[in-house]
Amino acid sequence: MYSGPVVRKSHDHEIRRNAGPEANRGITILRQLLPRLGRLYIIAAQASHLPTRLQTVRYPMNAASTPRSITINGRRYKWPDKPVVIVCVDGSEPDYIEQAIKAVAMPWMQRMLSNGGTEFRAECVMPSFTNPNNMSIATGVPPSEHGICGNFYYDRETDREVMMNEPDLLRKPTIFKAFQDAGARIAIVTAKDKLRRLLGHGLTMHSGDAVCFSSEKADKVTMAENGVDDVLGMVGMEVPSVYSAELSEFLFKAGAELLKNWQPDIMYLSTTDYIQHKFPPGSSGANAFYAMMDSYCSELHERDPILGLTADHGMNAKHDEAGNPNVVYLQDMIDTLLGTDMARVILPITDPYVAHHGALGSFATVYLNRITDMPGLVRSLSDVSGMEMVLTNDEACRRFSLAPDRVGDLVLISGKHTVIGTSADRHDLSGLDAPLRSHGGISEQIVPIIFNCRIEGVENRILKNFDILDLALNHASS
Repeated sequence: MYSGPVVRKSHDHEIRRNAGPEANRGITILRQLLPRLGRLYIIAAQASHLPTRLQTVRYPMNAASTPRSITINGRRYKWPDKPVVIVCVDGSEPDYIEQAIKAVAMPWMQRMLSNGGTEFRAECVMPSFTNPNNMSIATGVPPSEHGICGNFYYDRETDREVMMNEPDLLRKPTIFKAFQDAGARIAIVTAKDKLRRLLGHGLTMHSGDAVCFSSEKADKVTMAENGVDDVLGMVGMEVPSVYSAELSEFLFKAGAELLKNWQPDIMYLSTTDYIQHKFPPGSSGANAFYAMMDSYCSELHERDPILGLTADHGMNAKHDEAGNPNVVYLQDMIDTLLGTDMARVILPITDPYVAHHGALGSFATVYLNRITDMPGLVRSLSDVSGMEMVLTNDEACRRFSLAPDRVGDLVLISGKHTVIGTSADRHDLSGLDAPLRSHGGISEQIVPIIFNCRIEGVENRILKNFDILDLALNHASS
């Protein structure tokens, strides 16, 4: 039985669905006696008809006590007057939705865009990987400020290669935390667990005002860690494979249940790009995924939220006509130019889930062990076939708003159909069951921003994907 968050009856006023008559009479008495309390926590009596867990009861907030706006990380956000749902569709270059609409696979999307919806093109942050973009959306600022410059980096001080999944690496608080601190209810559901701790950093889970979990670890949730238990019972699905479309379907279904039964003020859903790595736009595999997404978006839309969709990055084919990956093995190349042990190549696409891309992306950073002929090395690497850009640390950080201490001495970006590897013997490509598709470069920067309502007052702006909460909270016409 689902025994998770409370059910909202009206704004800032909830009781547990499974509370019995005695509990409801007690709540009525408390409401009469203590009308100005913001929150009260009640330990349920040890009675069979009452849940023996901490319960959350909210009382209507005085309008004067509700903040009109929140300022966080130098940006101001208005308080939502209806639920705001943001969906980050991992790897969704604009052509996926365009082709799915043409194939009549997304009827709700087509109707919505023709009847009051809004669509923009925006840029994602560089590198065009999952962690830096999700955390830019969550904080409203670029990686130079929040510090997450990839999925993976090299820490020179500790001489360690580090997954950028730990919350202590985050240098700015999230918008979600700021709103919860001011009294809002927050729900975050991710496909993969690698993002869950970063996105949920700072949230108080046991307060009854925050839920944060992943599809991948949905069978391991606790009230203390995730703000909810028995997610499988709520969703009605078993935990899917991390390499499946169902991992994203799980979070859409969870999001629909949370919006229906819990009504968060702000909800953030972040999918996996397994399908986008495997199938090109317009293919039957891609269209089936977007048809599934469309049905859940329609269900969410029926609850009348401000619903916004964007992507963390795009996706492109990175193979030749025969289907073989186009790879520049950069560590091998630099070892030939400089000698072994003179440089370390880091691939920021690296994460715990590499079977579908072999840790091959279009962005790499190089840490040099000692001063070399930098201009000469830059020229040599710039001449490599398939290489689009070679920048020094300073050039890359200024151009792409990156944190200098989390980027190497050089940054290399390959072209639209080329990826960068370390050494040929360090990449296991046996998991690739389709021609390689990947991301990380400038060619994967263009992403959609789509809303189910009009967005006003942004006509002259160059939009980033991390502007989506600003658009939803400050510019949406309800």
